[in-house]
Amino acid sequence: MDVPVTRRGTVIEDYHGTLVADPYRWLEEAGSEETQAWSEAQNAVTRAYLDAIPALERLKARFTELWDYPKYSAPRKEGGHYYFSKNTGLQNQSVLYRRAGLQGESQLVLDPNTLSEDGTVALTNLAVSKSGALLAYSTSASGSDRQEIKVRHVDSGREYGEMIKWVKFTNIAWRHDNRGFYYSRFPEPGSVAEEDENNFRRVYWHEAGTPQEKDQLVYERPEEKELGFDPIITHDGQYLLLNVWHGTDPKNRFYYREVASNGDFIRLLDEADASYNFIGNNGSVFYFNTTQGAPRGRIIAIDTHQPERANWRELVPEQEEDVIAFALMVNQQFVVAYMHDAHHRIMLYQEDGSFEREIELPTLGSIIEITGEQDDNEFFISFTSYLQPPSIYRYDFAMETLSLLHDAEIKFDASQYETQQVFYPSKDGTRIPMFLTHKKGLKLDGNNPTLLYGYGGFDISLTPAFAIQPIVWIENGGVYAVANLRGGDEYGEAWHEAGMLEKKQNVFDDFIGAAEWLIANKYSSTPRLAIHGGSNGGLLVGACLVQRPELYGAVVPAVPVIDMLRFHKFTVGSFWIPEYGDAEHNAEHFKFLHAYSPLHNVKEGVAYPPTLIMTADTDDRVVPAHAKKFTATLQRAQGGEAPILLRLEMKAGHGLGKPTTKVIEEKCDMLAFLFEALGME
Repeated sequence: MDVPVTRRGTVIEDYHGTLVADPYRWLEEAGSEETQAWSEAQNAVTRAYLDAIPALERLKARFTELWDYPKYSAPRKEGGHYYFSKNTGLQNQSVLYRRAGLQGESQLVLDPNTLSEDGTVALTNLAVSKSGALLAYSTSASGSDRQEIKVRHVDSGREYGEMIKWVKFTNIAWRHDNRGFYYSRFPEPGSVAEEDENNFRRVYWHEAGTPQEKDQLVYERPEEKELGFDPIITHDGQYLLLNVWHGTDPKNRFYYREVASNGDFIRLLDEADASYNFIGNNGSVFYFNTTQGAPRGRIIAIDTHQPERANWRELVPEQEEDVIAFALMVNQQFVVAYMHDAHHRIMLYQEDGSFEREIELPTLGSIIEITGEQDDNEFFISFTSYLQPPSIYRYDFAMETLSLLHDAEIKFDASQYETQQVFYPSKDGTRIPMFLTHKKGLKLDGNNPTLLYGYGGFDISLTPAFAIQPIVWIENGGVYAVANLRGGDEYGEAWHEAGMLEKKQNVFDDFIGAAEWLIANKYSSTPRLAIHGGSNGGLLVGACLVQRPELYGAVVPAVPVIDMLRFHKFTVGSFWIPEYGDAEHNAEHFKFLHAYSPLHNVKEGVAYPPTLIMTADTDDRVVPAHAKKFTATLQRAQGGEAPILLRLEMKAGHGLGKPTTKVIEEKCDMLAFLFEALGME
């Protein structure tokens, strides 16, 4: 097929004595007329190709029908009310409500659908004051990571006048006197060099009803400009805590001071030797879920009056196999979710660490949301599996029961399908788990269209989760496969470290091994096998595409990280250096990054399989330049007849707050492409 001709530039860069050409460097200039014209031409070709696929409109109709069901968040109790979000089915954004009790009439608190005509302004964070009178909430436009915080009076709906800008990745911590809250933000653009606009993070105090200019600086570390800070107020209102982090490194630091104090923060944990997740306190005793001395996690108590490590107390020890996915305190007890072979189990422990009971979950699945405060006598979970949409459950400590609060009913008969877990060997013999979801009685004849998904990075685990796209896929005879690759947290920090930096190739080997296992066991065959992943998962499928192009029938990298020599130069890319490395400043890092970087390993004349590269014009996390340069490189190198297409979504970002209409269009375009590429009817 005819694709736009892409001009090749003459940029060559010296990396520690190795000359590396970058002919499409000009595509990094997103605002230039040439780049915009190129992008529009690519989109036009892609749109024409997708619109000509006969299955597209039928897929949209079925996808929309399945998506149209009520969706609830887990309730959160604040100021005597339960706050929750609800989407009636096809609303672009979920709406925030509250109730005086678990049943009864709901009161509208905030409808983000009224904030923009096309649904591209999303509610991304919210915090209710201790009294329940005030709501601080943040919004994001067109999927940007940048947010703005506003304040409103809950009962009257009256908006306060202030708007807090230059915010990314912050929580909002109300002080218990309800006067205001703590937050963190980046410098005002123009006040620092452009390359530092995502550095020099600071913590501020904001008094409700006052302009941002009057916010008081609480903490900064200009000598360590890459540190980030998350402010937290303890449940008793006594302490202001700072979770201190560096990029995406899970190893963090932890500081605190009394709320009433204006003195220096006490650096309780300042070595960044492990992850320390604060889960509650009893006066001066702080409780943490930590990987310190325990790669699979344990719970410890630190008395701030005797903080030396020799005085730390272990309450819940590390388990032999299972990994702590998350922990919190409710009813003065530890609620601990474990990952057991990449699905969740949930346990209760007393405050002294003694085991109380396991709470039986509905099926093999995942807890995707849990809410409850330290003094509550109940908690709520949103539970899901590959065949069950998220449903809301309530656990009552007094009755020791887990009961269904909101079910999710969709127009799909899950009884006709099944999920199984298999294990396969990677290239080095490592045992890798994989979930397979498909129709019962599947015939293993190598002819099943199979969609293999993976991520493999940043300590993120892929536990069973419901989505409409896989449901449409399996309804049409497909197999949906999810591989739990190294680089995630499925088996603890050692599993993560086995897939990062110089060991990143393990992740690609794990994924290639999954594809080979599916073919060898006759679930699928090369012409019927597609691979897909997004963000770091886009890097995954991009690397696997260039390493084993003959193995797949189709490839779909979404919002992918592709140029591993320059990723750190854009927006928050420098945050990922602890995970990937730094080719610019470290010669050893350059060697392994250059060896697998998808952009730099495309080979001329290779017959690459049908590939749909998906990105968004306002993605300010993984900039679309990655996808654009990869598209141009693959199109020029393509030695076969298969299409290499770029789908560039407008007014959308990395995925944050994407409106329903755009989600449906994007997912159906991808499905139609795969139907065409794999010969599905």
